[in-house]
Amino acid sequence: MSRLNLKSLTTPPPRLRIGPFREDAFQSRLRDKRLASILGIALGVSFSICFVTGVLSHLIQHPPSWFVWPSRPAGLYRITQGLHIATGLASIPLLFGKLWTVYPRLWTWPPIRNLAHLVERVALLPLVAGSVFLLLTGVGNIALWYPWGFFFPAGHNWAAWVTMGALIVHVGAKASIVRRELTGSGLDVVDVPGEGLTRRSFLGVLAATSGLITITTVGQTFRPLNFAAILAPRRPDVGPQGFPVNKTAAGAGVVDIARDASYRLAVEGRVSSPLSLSLDDLRALPQHEATLPIACVEGWSAEARWRGVRVVDLLDRAGAVAGAKILVESMQPQGLYKQSELNPSHAGDRDTLLALEVNGEALHIDHGFPVRLIGPNRPGVMQTKWVDRLVVT
Repeated sequence: MSRLNLKSLTTPPPRLRIGPFREDAFQSRLRDKRLASILGIALGVSFSICFVTGVLSHLIQHPPSWFVWPSRPAGLYRITQGLHIATGLASIPLLFGKLWTVYPRLWTWPPIRNLAHLVERVALLPLVAGSVFLLLTGVGNIALWYPWGFFFPAGHNWAAWVTMGALIVHVGAKASIVRRELTGSGLDVVDVPGEGLTRRSFLGVLAATSGLITITTVGQTFRPLNFAAILAPRRPDVGPQGFPVNKTAAGAGVVDIARDASYRLAVEGRVSSPLSLSLDDLRALPQHEATLPIACVEGWSAEARWRGVRVVDLLDRAGAVAGAKILVESMQPQGLYKQSELNPSHAGDRDTLLALEVNGEALHIDHGFPVRLIGPNRPGVMQTKWVDRLVVT
């Protein structure tokens, strides 16, 4: 009886031998540990870069008390978020190539050999599901398509932490195998004509696909490749006044109020002399020009020449408390980004402006007319448009 029970534990039930659930289903010489190890390293690198830059973006937009994002270098966020989107997109063919390579191993029998194997197998669910979730929702966010009911930044951030935790467990479980496979012989021990793709060719196809995706999208951030950005959801040179718009004035519900001649900008809070300034008052103040990028969290960025009033000059005029944080509020009636915060580094930067003009013209209403915030090294969602109030906190 004990032998019979042991055999039943080590022999897969007949139903698992049907179709794609057979352990020997879809056999290919490309499905080996060496190829899986190489793809695992490539994915580990791309996922790690994507994770670090994504966490950084989340901290910038939702800063805890211990985190302070500097205003310089002015284009740093443009680089980090460009890397985040580029590595995320490049990971898509690598991930599906990796899943195809290791598919038969998902059905090995017995499914659990020991405690270490149990931990490894359990970690696969959040690793695979989390990876697919992150990449698919990330693509949806780039395209401004949100069919789900959760708040994307929070969901994406938590999924990233869970996925990276599972990845660390997986790396720990597979480290010895990867080291053994990569210190062995070359990629193609035998290249048999007519046997289909070799491992080297398969890797070449995945690398070329990732490279093609990168080249045809990264131009939305990297200006020299702008001509090749045919798959980019946003071209950085297309839109009112030469660059894109994510949220229009009509979408924000501010068309009438933004054009109201009675517009006033208030500067209040912890100040000795609260201000209430009309658009003509703002135009009469000393104007400053700065060339700064709009760097959007969806990956595109565009540089423009801005002209307006320095925030630090307004704060000085109002007698604001030194080193205070500034809440910048929009006149839009609602929305997740109807306000943003300037930390002391950004508030005190000489290039942080309440812009009235861009590229030599008065702001287009979709770019924030009559007044918008623009500052160095800030995500586009924090460059508040249609500004009507600064509150010193």
